Amino acid sequence: MKKKLKNIKAGKNNFLVFFIILFFSTNISTWGSEESSNFLEGNFIEIKILDKVSSKNSLLKIKIGEEVKFKNLKIKPLRCKNSEFDDSPEIAAYLQVKDSTNKKKDEVFVFNGWTFYSSPTINPFDHPVYDIWLTSCY
Repeated sequence: MKKKLKNIKAGKNNFLVFFIILFFSTNISTWGSEESSNFLEGNFIEIKILDKVSSKNSLLKIKIGEEVKFKNLKIKPLRCKNSEFDDSPEIAAYLQVKDSTNKKKDEVFVFNGWTFYSSPTINPFDHPVYDIWLTSCY
């Protein structure tokens, strides 16, 4: 009987240790994920817009969360991030772009997603009249 109680106590201790390890292993991966991520949030973005018809470039400075109208486009940046590393800086921004000339109700956004400074072709903005490039986030 004494041996059986000893095994039960050992089992409870192992069970407790298992849950402590499980608790810390799941929380360590999320501790400081915002602070220790290698990106810094910005409040403004700058984008270049090319009008393919007139071949003119425009530079727009837009505050995060505000919608700006550029000709028949409505551009709203929701987030932007800068990398902390100087050797290979990366700038990324989440943009929503609407075309006010599009009267079809089946398409809300012309573009809705992340765009990258170093690789604009990863998630390209595809429009027949305009091209948009992210230039900075600050």
